[in-house]
Amino acid sequence: MRAIVQRVSSASVVDKSDGSVASIGPGFLLLVGVHREDSEAQAKKLAEKIANLRIFNDENGKMNIALQDMEAHDVLAVSNFTVYGDTRKSRRPSFVESASFDHGRAIFDNFVESLRTYGFRVPTGVFGADMAVTLVNEGPVTLIVDV
Repeated sequence: MRAIVQRVSSASVVDKSDGSVASIGPGFLLLVGVHREDSEAQAKKLAEKIANLRIFNDENGKMNIALQDMEAHDVLAVSNFTVYGDTRKSRRPSFVESASFDHGRAIFDNFVESLRTYGFRVPTGVFGADMAVTLVNEGPVTLIVDV
């Protein structure tokens, strides 16, 4: 699994087909890709890694505080198969490493549930939908986290 993790002061996602919205205040925006060979174990491992990722500033301005150590526990998780897009061989991305729709949905849902066990509020986009994501990136801090 792979997640693009962005430290945000706010973020939202809108499903373009029905206008449904999910939003958060301070926390993480995650663009999450599921690999075709990922399992529930990778979903749990990625959730644990993100919950303990120390990318919030301490009193000395060093990135040393994890989201689970903060008062706000917001994570907006958005499924995004393009995270596994491969452009090494051409200008048109290949998505052969991305999971199939059903497998990707099952693993993504497991990942979200794993994050919730840490006490986070985790709204999501709509799996497989055409969505518009808006965010205010703090720092800016953006990381790629793989498991």
